[in-house]
Amino acid sequence: MKGDTMASPLGYLITWTTYGTWLPGDKRGWVALGEPIIQSSDPDCLAVARSQMSDVPVILDTAQRNLVEATIHSHCAIRQWQLHAVNARSNHVHLVVTAPIPPDQVMNQFKAWCSRRLSEQVGLSQRSGNRKRWWTRYGSTKWINDESYLHNAIRYVLERQG
Repeated sequence: MKGDTMASPLGYLITWTTYGTWLPGDKRGWVALGEPIIQSSDPDCLAVARSQMSDVPVILDTAQRNLVEATIHSHCAIRQWQLHAVNARSNHVHLVVTAPIPPDQVMNQFKAWCSRRLSEQVGLSQRSGNRKRWWTRYGSTKWINDESYLHNAIRYVLERQG
C-alpha cells in the first residue's frame, strides 16, 4: 500500500549536551522524557537534578572541542557515513550526517567514541575503573527528509552557533 514504507532520510540533525550543563528545570527550557513540548523553568526540579549529579558539569575547552570534531570525522570515514557538518561547542554538539542506521544509534556511537577519546586525552582509563560522564544520557535526533531542510540544518550547524 502506498505510504506504508518511509523513504530513507537525506540525513539526521543530531544534538546532545555535555553532562550537567542543561538540567531538567533549567531556565532556558528543557525537555521532559516522553513529553512533546518544551518545559518552562522549574527551580525545584532543577535543585533535584543538581542533587542527583554524580560528577561536575562538563565544559569542553578548545582542545576537547577539536578532539570531538576529529573523532566524529574519523568515525564517519570508518563507517562510510556522509558527514555534512559538525560543530562541537563548550556545552553541546551539533551535527548533520547521513547514515544507514537509526539516528539514536548514530548518536550513541558518536558519544561513545568521543567519550573514549576525551578520557584518553585527560588520562582516564576505562580498564582502571576511572570513568567520567562527558554527556547527558539523551539527545535530539531529527530526521531530514527534504533538500531545503538539509541545507538549512547544515547552515545552522556551521554558521549559527555564535
